[in-house]
Order: sequence, then C-alpha cells, then structure tokens
Amino acid sequence: MIPLDEQIHANAPRGPEDDQAFRPVPSNGVCALMSDKWTVPVLWRLSLAEGHRLRFSTLKKEVEGVTQRMLTLTLRNLERDGMVARYYFPEVPPRVEYELTDMGIGALRALEGFNFWVRDNLQTIREHRRAYDELGS
Repeated sequence: MIPLDEQIHANAPRGPEDDQAFRPVPSNGVCALMSDKWTVPVLWRLSLAEGHRLRFSTLKKEVEGVTQRMLTLTLRNLERDGMVARYYFPEVPPRVEYELTDMGIGALRALEGFNFWVRDNLQTIREHRRAYDELGS
C-alpha cells in the first residue's frame, strides 16, 4: 500500500516554486466564505450572466431561496474579498449591478475539481455514513 503522503503528492499540482510537499495554507476565513450557503450559487449565477453583469434584483430572483438580507451580505463579502465588482448607477431609482472579477472566476475554477470529486464520490460517502450510523457510533 502506498503511504497517504505519497498518494497526495503523486498528482498534486505544483506551485511556482515546485514544492514537493503538500502544505495547507491557512484560509483566513476564505474557506468559511466559500462554504457559506449562498456564496457558490451567487458566483455560479454571475458566471452565467449574459453580458457578465447582473442587477441585484435579477440575482435575488434567480438564486432560489435567498433573502434580500442574505444576498446583500453575501455580495458584500464577495466584494470585500475581491471576487465580485459592484457598479452603482445614480439613476432614479438607483441601479446596482454585480460582476465576477478574475479572482471570482478563478475561485469557481478551483471549486470545479472539488465539485467533480463530490459528484463522483457522493454515493460512496452516503453509504459510509449509513453504515457508520447503523453501528450507533
């Protein structure tokens, strides 16, 4: 059997300095943001936007179940971290549009591999959970 650290390193992407060891980087809240209930759906919906921008009201309609408050908080956090750009138009009534930045696009690309992994392994994970729960542990 191949040791876990060798399995991880065998196919791990290399950084610019071609590190030989996987070392998790402290997320400083980034993982919490990305695992938030609304972050990925908002990023994903913005990625599909024709013309690349969406109004707040359109996002609210198209991200099923999100409240105005949660959408506002999600967009503020994404803007703060540089994943979304906000455009304000001083019209009557005021218009606000949002657009993915290059960093937001990169975040979605990074999540894509994980999404495929989840899809490929979800049934097995469910089976393990069921077996674990049946043991009463």
